[in-house]
Amino acid sequence: MILKGRCIVEGYAEGIALVTKDPISFMGGVDPKTGKIIERGNEIEGKCIKDKILVFPSAKGSTGGSYMLYECVRNKVGPKAIINLEAEPIVVIGAIVSNLPMIDKIDISLIKTGDFLEVNATKGEVIL
Repeated sequence: MILKGRCIVEGYAEGIALVTKDPISFMGGVDPKTGKIIERGNEIEGKCIKDKILVFPSAKGSTGGSYMLYECVRNKVGPKAIINLEAEPIVVIGAIVSNLPMIDKIDISLIKTGDFLEVNATKGEVIL
């Protein structure tokens, strides 16, 4: 199945999906040294974003989240790509400076944790 969306940051990645219906805050919600979700109560609390295709509706939190996403990628514990229902500027900036493929306007309810995905953000496509 091909899901069509909007390119936010060009690029290509493939890998296993890690999906949450909860918004993510990279500032205080993700440990930039380990890549683990540390926000209490988040659906994927305790899971690691390292080398995953991270799928979540949108971001929340402060502007420091851009830098924390960059830190995750710099520390080699970041995701391979990000898929959002609605891109939010904090994560967009983090994805741009990290050169992390990002796409939004995707019906994320069709994607489940463990699905293998191909993300061609340049074309605005997710292949499930």
